[in-house]
Amino acid sequence: MLNLERLRTLDALARHGSVSGAAAGLHITTSAVSQQLAKLEREAGQRLLAKNGRGVRLTDAGRLLAEHAARILSQVELAQADLEAQRGQVAGELRLSAFPTAARGLFPTALAALRAEHDALRIRSCELEPERGVSGVVRGDLDLAVVLDWYNKPMPLPDGLVKAPLLDDPADVAMPVGHPLAGRGEVDLAEFAEDEWITWGEGEFCHEWLMFTLRSKGIEPIIGHRAAETHTQLGLVAAGLGVCIAPLLGRHPMPEGVLTVPLRQRVRRHVYVVWRADADRRPSIRAAVQALRTAAEGLG
Repeated sequence: MLNLERLRTLDALARHGSVSGAAAGLHITTSAVSQQLAKLEREAGQRLLAKNGRGVRLTDAGRLLAEHAARILSQVELAQADLEAQRGQVAGELRLSAFPTAARGLFPTALAALRAEHDALRIRSCELEPERGVSGVVRGDLDLAVVLDWYNKPMPLPDGLVKAPLLDDPADVAMPVGHPLAGRGEVDLAEFAEDEWITWGEGEFCHEWLMFTLRSKGIEPIIGHRAAETHTQLGLVAAGLGVCIAPLLGRHPMPEGVLTVPLRQRVRRHVYVVWRADADRRPSIRAAVQALRTAAEGLG
């Protein structure tokens, strides 16, 4: 008989690609991962792992069993969700992530409401960029993730995920008060062709969106500074070091010395929450989605 927890360990190794990654995802030691996999090999009667440099790789038998493990664990998730739905109780542990401005703008209200209404629910939250949040949900490390895409650049979602919209977040251009365009009622991105931009980190979804949008208007952006957090970007703008895109969510209070001007072609990002389809019936998932929607409505 194959042990479920050992199958979970094999699944984590297949998803993370290393013993250390599996250990981090399962919140156990690397030694515990190795022990579990050694026991699973004895149960299976075949080698599941082979050395690969300093790490390990799955053998053909290991890949085959990992595929079965993923399906088995998905069925277990469905069974647990059905049992929770039958009980109708919002209980257990719920793990959420959000990109930084959503964590600041939505989590305090939503998570406080969940704690007040459901004292049997343990909530764990963290800040993650959208791509990492989606990956965490797919891997099973997270139950929900608050993510975003832009009006002209959707973020593709893997199969097996469900999403619910939370809000459309308008974005303006933030500039120093002494900028030549600071007194305008609206501006066009093309008017900032000579400005230095303060943007997000290299490879982040929002940075890639900004590069795509500026280049689509024939602008090769001048990147002066990078910062993950909106308030850090706005602080750099206040110091006269460039301009940035400033979504409404999470940008207040605005620092002195910064003005925001709407864009002529309205720019919005779509904020939504995602979770696995096989957990769709869990009362805790539904309660969290509703709390996030209520928090989003309160921003309007």
